[in-house]
Amino acid sequence: VWLKIFHIVFMVTWFAVLFMLPRLMVYHVETNDSQTRAKFVEWERRTYLLGHVAFGLMLLFGMGLLISHIQLSPLYMKQGWLHIKLLLVALLFGYFIYCGILSKKIAAGSNTKSSKWLRLFNEIPAAFLIAIIILVVLKPF
Repeated sequence: VWLKIFHIVFMVTWFAVLFMLPRLMVYHVETNDSQTRAKFVEWERRTYLLGHVAFGLMLLFGMGLLISHIQLSPLYMKQGWLHIKLLLVALLFGYFIYCGILSKKIAAGSNTKSSKWLRLFNEIPAAFLIAIIILVVLKPF
């Protein structure tokens, strides 16, 4: 039970970062004030760091949860929904890493993405979250 609780806590924390980091980048791109831009660089850096910590802890507790389920039922790893969920998490981690790359480009002044593009980009984690929740709750296959 505790593994699941902490896995969910750090999953929620990581998703907060996935929603917040691109939004910070939107505001960063839209501002022209150099002092405000400097603040966004720092906020984005700290948020990205928090995301790494949250992901690492989510992964740690998730692995513990997975191992405990496998010990109870070796067939657990043969469930299709679990494979899709893990694939979606891996893709989201790629999204998160790309957020870090974008943030660094924006900070360096070499950004090529518009605030409109970043706003659309910011919606991707919501779709993944819905899909992951459906898979975990319904276990459709």
